[in-house]
Amino acid sequence: MKYKIYTLGCKVNEYESEVMRSLLENHGYVKDDNPDVVIINTCTVTNTADSKSRKLIRSVRKNYPNAIVLVAGCMVQNKKDNLDIDADIIIGNQNKTEVVNYIKDYNRKKIFDVRDISKADFESMSLSNFDLTRAYIKIQDGCDNYCSYCIIPYVRGHVRCKKKEDVIEEAKALIKNGHKEIVLTGIHTGNYHDGSYGFADLLNDLVRLDGLKRLRISSVEATELNDKVLDVIKNSSVLVDHMHIPLQSGSDEILKLMNRKYDKNYFISKIEKIRNLRPNISITTDVIVGFPFEEERHFLDTLDTIKKIGFTKIHVFPYSDRDGTVASKMKNKVNGNVKKQRVKKLLEVSKELEINYMKRFINKELTFIPEVYDNGYLIGHTGNYLLIKAKGDAECVSREVEVLIKAIEYPYLVSEVSVKH
Repeated sequence: MKYKIYTLGCKVNEYESEVMRSLLENHGYVKDDNPDVVIINTCTVTNTADSKSRKLIRSVRKNYPNAIVLVAGCMVQNKKDNLDIDADIIIGNQNKTEVVNYIKDYNRKKIFDVRDISKADFESMSLSNFDLTRAYIKIQDGCDNYCSYCIIPYVRGHVRCKKKEDVIEEAKALIKNGHKEIVLTGIHTGNYHDGSYGFADLLNDLVRLDGLKRLRISSVEATELNDKVLDVIKNSSVLVDHMHIPLQSGSDEILKLMNRKYDKNYFISKIEKIRNLRPNISITTDVIVGFPFEEERHFLDTLDTIKKIGFTKIHVFPYSDRDGTVASKMKNKVNGNVKKQRVKKLLEVSKELEINYMKRFINKELTFIPEVYDNGYLIGHTGNYLLIKAKGDAECVSREVEVLIKAIEYPYLVSEVSVKH
């Protein structure tokens, strides 16, 4: 049979879709643009994400009228009691590893199997090969933070983690199959634990694996960067010079309303500790603008905090109500035009910060791993997540390449290949 998979949302969804792809192919399915089976892995992080998921489902049904349509993931989990979608097989955030059995069991009678996520155990998943240069390992699922704007704890359940032995074995298999970089991902990645064995212990074991050139953390909370984690940052060059640490707001009043677990001084202090260990580290972040009760003074606080920290890049999100969250019931909503203006201002600041960081590396040598070859150019990222564009040979994709940085052509650093490995 032929299959096609669509993935919406985060890196965890990407990983889970990759697991489903691997399972299908191990059972003889072939990827094809004229599929017998279409899988849609949905997202529900915002109301807009729900709309995109529903639109995609309608489009798939229209474009592939004879295909079996399997819809899974967060939007299904969130809307299970009021779903109203045209799909043949509907599952939530459990049993994605059973996709082959669901398809086998389908006999032109709709299958609906969405379970109570609050009681879920960690669903064992692993990959020995990933369909990208950069390989992900999902080390945990669920979140217990309950930020006031976020629906994810309700659709992903409580924190639960992969066994440490399973993580290590999966990493070894990926390395054996040629992956130079591994990205640790999860819903609340830094909360990883296996009994008394914690996140720092896992980092320590992974950076020692033969053949692993880079270890990256997809995202980590400032509160999880304890002394043991900082010690790994200090002592291992395998852990890359890039961290994504969500700020969300630079105003203490808004952080409290968001139910974040730190204030701005704590956050600033943590970044200073990291930079004392790694002066050239790239630190990127997420910021939500226009949260309920956010006045101009709060926004100016956020701007001031961002400039004090000097992030490399800011991912900016205008606040939008998420049905079922505490924030959606708050009063004092911010006007849409005001939100747009604040988003625009933050994006301008982000670009300025990013270019300033890029300037540090002009006429310096860096190593990058090309991810694609396009029209004579190798394109990929350095360890500190700078986007490199260099003339070179297609055979260099997925290998380490040393380059001399020549100029900025935003968003690229244009470079010359100096040494190949």
